[in-house]
Amino acid sequence: MTELTVLKKLPFWEQLSKDEKELVQASSSVRHYSKNQIIHNCETDCLGLTMVLSGELRTCILSEEGREITLYRLQQEELCVLTASCAVNQITFDTQMSASKDCDLLVINTAAFERLTRQNIYVRCFMYELLTERFSSVMWTMQMILFKGYDRRLASFLLDEYKRTGLRNIKMTHEQIALHTNSAREVVARMLKRFASDGLVAYKRGCITLKDIDALRQLN
Repeated sequence: MTELTVLKKLPFWEQLSKDEKELVQASSSVRHYSKNQIIHNCETDCLGLTMVLSGELRTCILSEEGREITLYRLQQEELCVLTASCAVNQITFDTQMSASKDCDLLVINTAAFERLTRQNIYVRCFMYELLTERFSSVMWTMQMILFKGYDRRLASFLLDEYKRTGLRNIKMTHEQIALHTNSAREVVARMLKRFASDGLVAYKRGCITLKDIDALRQLN
């Protein structure tokens, strides 16, 4: 049984009846996942509705050749309904979710979440809003890949990290950035070298420092 203080972080908690709150409390758990551990894919059991309590999740799709395309990432207190895909008829594509960092997740099991979406209009509306939001993120990613040069994609990623953390120092390897920006490590290295020569960033092993935020914004 999950502690009430954790469950109260759910956006729809106050719209649940007493019986529904008891159902959620009895049907939820907190699970820990280590960095790079697979949380959900087409071969795993349907997990249920998940909320990030700490750490970070990465959702991607896999090509037939094994290439990963990052669709979006989830931070603390963000929720994911794709892990409950077997309970949502509108989800008809396969994704893979893994832990970008060590993380703790609140998980409401599939049966309970399915029951809530059937009988509670607030939960059902929340689910559709969340699906719309995630679909928008996926479409934005596809637009970036198909229509924007890598310089603009990398600038956008660096600015997003700056906005998320508030820090000019981004502690990531070239390989990690390549994974998040759907490119190759060599391409990241070449573009960072160009950015550095233009005075936009400085970099050393495992860390990129943003030097000219305004110039990166103009590039983006």
